[in-house]
Order: sequence, then structure tokens, then C-alpha cells
Amino acid sequence: MTDHLHRHDVWGDDPEERDASAVVEELLAEPGIERKWHDHPTIVWTKAVGRFIGRNGQRIAVTIAGFAVLLAGVALLVLPGPGWLLIFVGLGILSTEYMWARRLLDTAKRKAEQAKSAVLDRKANRAERKAQRSGATTTAPTDDVA
Repeated sequence: MTDHLHRHDVWGDDPEERDASAVVEELLAEPGIERKWHDHPTIVWTKAVGRFIGRNGQRIAVTIAGFAVLLAGVALLVLPGPGWLLIFVGLGILSTEYMWARRLLDTAKRKAEQAKSAVLDRKANRAERKAQRSGATTTAPTDDVA
């Protein structure tokens, strides 16, 4: 029992020091090891998303704002408020970036102009008929003496 276990025997500590330069050179010789931390596959996707947002920040902001106003307009169709106005404003915002929104807004403008002219024509026809009816009753009958 005089045999005592030393710390390096139990834990496997290596008492002599080794030069690490050979190991570092060996690791650097492998392709891909010299890659920087920001080129690591777990980081690259965040760089791609950041670059996309940086390049398309205005388009993203316009899209979010346009759809928010558009959805508020759709909600106000069933709730009290200016629903159609907000829908047209939302399409106007979206049309600054998207061609489909511009075409839809142009179609909506044409339909609104047609509806406006139909209402104004109907109103003019009613006024004209009313004037004809009131003019026929107020005119005195003519006495044709033959």
C-alpha cells in the first residue's frame, strides 16, 4: 500500500509540453479551415437576409404600409368608416412599387369614373323629367278657336 497514485496517473495529465506550431500548420493546410467566422454556414443566412433588407428596405416598408392601409380599408367596409377611401389609398401606396397594384388602381379609377358619370346622368335625367312635368302643368292650355 505504499504505492500512491499520482495526480497525472489518474487524470492522464501530460507532464511534458509540446510545441503547438506543427499542429497549427497542419490545421491551416486543410482547405476551408482558414475561413473566417462570418463565412460560417450558420452565419451566412443572416448576412443574406441583412443584405436583402438593406437593398430592398424601401420596397419592404412600402409593402407593409400599403397592405396595412389596404387591410384597414377592407375592415372598414363592414365597420363604420371610410373603407373604400382607405382601399384606394392602400392601392395607391402599393402602386408605387408593384405593377399589379397600379393596374388594379387604374381599373378601380375607371370603374369609379363610370359610376360617377352614371349617377350624374341619372340625376340630370331626373331633373330634366321633373322640369318637363312641372313645365307641363304650369303652362296654360292654349285655346284653339277655329
